Amino acid sequence: MSDAVRNREFRAIWIAEAQSILGDHLTTVALSIVVYGRTGSPLWAATVYALTFLPALAGGLGLSQLADRFPRKTVLVVSAVVQAVLVGAMAVPGMPLAPLCVLVVLARLAGAPANAAQNALTREVFTDDELYLRSQDLRGITSNIAMLIGLAGGGFLVTSFGASWALAIDALTFLVAALLVQLWVRQRPAAGNPDDGWFTAVRWVWGQRRLRVLLALSWLVGLAVIPEGLAAPLADQIGAPEQAVGWLLAADPVGFILGTFVLSRFVSAENRKRVMGVLATLAAAILIGFAATPNLPFALLLLMLAGAAGSYIITVGATFITWVPNDKRGGAGGVYRTGLRVAQGIGVALGGVVADLVGSATTAIALAGAAGVVLTIPVALSWARVRKADSSEKD
Repeated sequence: MSDAVRNREFRAIWIAEAQSILGDHLTTVALSIVVYGRTGSPLWAATVYALTFLPALAGGLGLSQLADRFPRKTVLVVSAVVQAVLVGAMAVPGMPLAPLCVLVVLARLAGAPANAAQNALTREVFTDDELYLRSQDLRGITSNIAMLIGLAGGGFLVTSFGASWALAIDALTFLVAALLVQLWVRQRPAAGNPDDGWFTAVRWVWGQRRLRVLLALSWLVGLAVIPEGLAAPLADQIGAPEQAVGWLLAADPVGFILGTFVLSRFVSAENRKRVMGVLATLAAAILIGFAATPNLPFALLLLMLAGAAGSYIITVGATFITWVPNDKRGGAGGVYRTGLRVAQGIGVALGGVVADLVGSATTAIALAGAAGVVLTIPVALSWARVRKADSSEKD
């Protein structure tokens, strides 16, 4: 990973992304506290929380294609500045709830083309597959660390200094991101053809069998996030203290960070492709251990192991972007990211429904693991055939 950091362009993109993610999670915490404090309604708090990611789903398929139609550096800078203005407006003390919701939606929509441009531009910066994958490992590790710091520090910052300060810091992170990219990232021409249809990249992706298999591997993450949605009832069921909810939420990302480090340090890019199906199956199988209604230490261990195995998703995403032509990477990346977010949202919702029906969070998680194994095995076998065909074509 140190080789990737030596690249000046990547350093700018990497640092800009990491501190923006930290700021975004400060905003997530701030909005939850502000809305619940004003309304006293869990429904309103949950609704505004949903608004922090739902626009990204809509923007992922549509606005992400701007990353192909315009120079990607320009997309990153403009998007960051727009988000800084919108989040800055959210930081105005006493902002009414309705305008606040509108600003949340607009800010997240503005971020959709930036996410697509960032992924596509990183692939342009690194033409070597091995080095590119290492750069994605570093992004994955720092993103999860920034998320943990943002969520942990957000509550302290809001309760100590007020929500406006957290929102103002988030706005500042976007300005810093725009400045870093403007100063250190080289300007490149637009990769796509402006005359192409708006959803050309989307249609192209669906026409490629090997990309459909990679999408299926990424969607399986939807089952892996079910424990996150059930953290509170899980803690209650296993007799853990209330503060253990935070530990249960942190266990998966901590495992993910460790797993990503191990893969990046000890496994080559080609071998990582070889074991993707195995790791995807293992990530689901580990959750079956919750059928034994584990105590808190064992539950944390299971979640960390599942998170470590789930780090295969970085190789999935890197392979997906690599196999897409440069002129379609913005739109195709939007398809990938949108599918991932939808799968996660559906997974959390289904986990809640099942837990309510069976009356047990541990049983619901174990069932998710069993379903994951059943669904993953055929996808893993399809991936093995795709990888074999790809290797034959190279030979």
